[in-house]
Amino acid sequence: MRKLFNRCCGRVLLLGLLAFTLTLGNANAQNPKVELSSPSWVREGVIYEIYPRDFSPEGNFNGVTARLNDLQSLGVTILWLMPIHPIGEKFRKGTFGSPYAVKDYYAINPDYGTEADLKHLIGEAHRRGLKVIMDMVANHTAWDSVLMNHPEFYKQDAAGKILPPDPAWRDVAGLNYANPQLRQYMIAMFKHWVDPSGFDFDGFRCDVAENVPLEFWQEARAELLKTKPDLMLLAEGCKPELTAKAFDLDYSWPLLHALNNVLMEGASAADIRRCWEENYRQFRPGALHMRMSDDHDECRAIARFGLKGALAASALMFTLDGVPMLYNGMEAGDVGESGDPALFEKLPIFWHPKDRPPLTEVYRELIALRKQYAAFRDDKVVWLHNSAEGSLATFMRGDGKDEFVVVINFSNRPVTAHLNADAADQFKPVKISGLPGDSERALPDIQLGAFEWRIYHRTMAAPFNEVEQNRPPRVE
Repeated sequence: MRKLFNRCCGRVLLLGLLAFTLTLGNANAQNPKVELSSPSWVREGVIYEIYPRDFSPEGNFNGVTARLNDLQSLGVTILWLMPIHPIGEKFRKGTFGSPYAVKDYYAINPDYGTEADLKHLIGEAHRRGLKVIMDMVANHTAWDSVLMNHPEFYKQDAAGKILPPDPAWRDVAGLNYANPQLRQYMIAMFKHWVDPSGFDFDGFRCDVAENVPLEFWQEARAELLKTKPDLMLLAEGCKPELTAKAFDLDYSWPLLHALNNVLMEGASAADIRRCWEENYRQFRPGALHMRMSDDHDECRAIARFGLKGALAASALMFTLDGVPMLYNGMEAGDVGESGDPALFEKLPIFWHPKDRPPLTEVYRELIALRKQYAAFRDDKVVWLHNSAEGSLATFMRGDGKDEFVVVINFSNRPVTAHLNADAADQFKPVKISGLPGDSERALPDIQLGAFEWRIYHRTMAAPFNEVEQNRPPRVE
């Protein structure tokens, strides 16, 4: 994980079954030529991150399975299960330990249920058209991992002492990917979980992917595609080479940082545009980013930004390019603690808070809008100038058929402004802060309350690329 808190292996017998040879001197094995082609369900998807320990009062797989109809109704399409493996006890943090301190990559946390329970959950998700990805911690293990029988798999100092991957991550030990036997072990383990005849996971969210050699990820992807051709790999990281060479999408951390600065520190809303444009310059065309305002590394968005601010943040993440993500009860307005140290305890979601507006309906409508219009599912974003850019973010999405203008007030004050866009008066609002549109309010004049947002629509009269001169040049 990117924050300095603890993160976080398979059966030793499996090593004897691995017959293929991998050597560090074999450049073809280390750097396979993999043509990145992501399945359409990734680009079109909406991710929902699940912490099984907190997702239900039961805190297990069956508690997740019981809510699959709710998740399907919400409109999410990809379920990300946080680590499901047994948690190490040596140097454990908190009462239950970090789920990112994995004791055995081939086993299941008994608190979550059995193999049959997990297979039932995945099968029922697939029956509803939902994909399921596993959170995989390839960078490190618990200190009492079964892989400690192979100390050569770990990073060591000159005296042979096993080291943590980071001095602050005291409850985990760092894996050494210079060891070819570790690499082949890990690849076989990854294949075990996606095998259609077994658990049939649809891919992985790869923890601290930046800290594991890129060459390993390239090799792992090439091998995994042989078992699961429509695999999804999500990198916890934000480096152009990750999505250029091995991963389908990565984290949009810079945008999240900019959003935090705007909503929590009073920075200009124009910083959001500047951040997006800088990211656009650095990454390859078509690179996908997971857009989030809430996850297990942060205090809940509703606690950081307030209710209206959290909705404004979600409006941004669900209408920009990329793949949006909801986290573990976010749609219920859950305000329970998250991140360190709450990650190491059990804090079930409060699914029925009183005096909350219908947040689930707001998210359901944003997801439905994204599914209905292809304009929200590609990488075309044109930022529009307005007369109050310190408070307002304004941008356009289009696909050759429909065109949308999104206006979001990121300040805690009402704003009156003017939008600089041709034929702006042709746009009519379809969503106002998650409520039905008001046909009497139209562009180019904008009047928004504190943290209010609005989405406008028109049928396109000209190709979208005619206005793409506002897009920044990419770095070649």
